[in-house]
Amino acid sequence: MHHGLKVYGGIKLFVGTGSPELGQSIAEYLHQPVSEREVIEFPNENLFVKLGGSVRGQDVYVIQTTTTPVHRNLMELLIMIQTLRLDSAARITAVVPYLCYGRSDKKDQPRVPITARLVADMLEVAGADRYMTLDPHAGQVQGFFSIPGDVLTASHLLVKHINENLRADMKDPVVVSVDLGFAKKGRNYAADMDMPIAFIEKRRQGNDVNAEALTLIGNVKDRDVIIVDDEVDTAGSISQAVNVVKQNGARDVYLGFVHAILSRNGAERLASLPIKQIITTNSVPISIEKKKLLEGRLTVLSIAPLLGEVIRRGHEGRSVGEMFNE
Repeated sequence: MHHGLKVYGGIKLFVGTGSPELGQSIAEYLHQPVSEREVIEFPNENLFVKLGGSVRGQDVYVIQTTTTPVHRNLMELLIMIQTLRLDSAARITAVVPYLCYGRSDKKDQPRVPITARLVADMLEVAGADRYMTLDPHAGQVQGFFSIPGDVLTASHLLVKHINENLRADMKDPVVVSVDLGFAKKGRNYAADMDMPIAFIEKRRQGNDVNAEALTLIGNVKDRDVIIVDDEVDTAGSISQAVNVVKQNGARDVYLGFVHAILSRNGAERLASLPIKQIITTNSVPISIEKKKLLEGRLTVLSIAPLLGEVIRRGHEGRSVGEMFNE
């Protein structure tokens, strides 16, 4: 056998129960049907997966986001991958727009786990040959996988939307990174939009999810502000960020982030803040109730064309970097 490019059978798309609409949109982008499968939860909470047809020798993509219910979605993804492996799929790619446990990426205190590494190991043991994910909280998560992966960012979608639809109305805009951990990625946003950047320095006390926002590094006075982050969970950090920039004389506040986790009262919290526009993506399903709360101020950009194109290129053995002129 020659050691050139391996050629697989056709693309087969399987969609988990965690991201049905996104899976359907990716299928439409690729002009491919969603493959049939049954996912049954028994009375004892055990999950069972049955494929609707053979995948022997095929190039299979499993689309599943691992947000709430996190453990059900993760387990379902693992079981689906193992089912495909046992049915002799030629290659299995886990397409996980939002990868759970991304924050548990290091031992930053004694006697704690590195759960992101465990999740990577589990995906490999289940039988994934490759993975694909979007804007992980920490870049080093890539190093937890031994299998190849496409770690993508949706930042260019947000940048394009801001440049084309909002930029003209902004006064001296400045990008604000919600904390120093996001400073590098925040700087990329600022560079891509040709704007200055400011940072919020935040100190956390203990294991409380409610962090302590403190100082602003940079100038936002009489300027419109675009606060950027990778995900918004309970919106605690964002509330503090909005308050800090407003106290420092900011004009209108815009918010851009990739993963709209919006746990607990996150959506209510966002709705109560003096934010002019919120730009996010559909990496995580946003309920109708949450969308209603943010009506008129929320733009949800679809990542389906991005993931669909990467799946197509992966299948054909073509460069993904070319999409971003890299």
